[in-house]
Amino acid sequence: MQGNRWIACERKDCQMEEFLQIGVISSTHGIKGEVKVYPTTDDVNRFKKLKEVYLYTGKEHLILHPESVKFFKQFVIIKFKEYSNINEIEQFRNKSLLVDRENAVELRKNEYFIADLIGLKVMTDEEKQLGILKDVLQTGANDVYIVETEEGKEVLLPAIKECVLNVDIEGGEILVHIMPGLLD
Repeated sequence: MQGNRWIACERKDCQMEEFLQIGVISSTHGIKGEVKVYPTTDDVNRFKKLKEVYLYTGKEHLILHPESVKFFKQFVIIKFKEYSNINEIEQFRNKSLLVDRENAVELRKNEYFIADLIGLKVMTDEEKQLGILKDVLQTGANDVYIVETEEGKEVLLPAIKECVLNVDIEGGEILVHIMPGLLD
């Protein structure tokens, strides 16, 4: 959706509201400690500006400092100052790279972190609760909200201004208009 985007960038990792996931280490790259990172952010160029990043090992957060960043196909290749060979870094395969909120990208009007949207109550403009936002699919054309109803059904809502009327992060609620055919 041009001009008025409803979703932006970083995804939630675990229950860590203070951290936002920007990528996942998919594999090593070469023997000098570089890793291939699958980005989970809308702006892959943000990796060039990173001074530090948190690696979530599943138990702890390690602070790492990017030494070099380059791009290859859909991946970001990163070399961290803390690791100099493949044997040191390969243990972090499938681990998340995070930033704290202070180092998150700046959002424009009507942009939200997916992490802040997940778990919000979804209400219709007819004052009925539709369900809880469980996830967001990023399709390219527009994002799609996955809403789980009280009956456990999934409803897919396009994140367009005709459907998503208001997002109130502080109030914990998203107001939507159910367009004809969406619940069929």
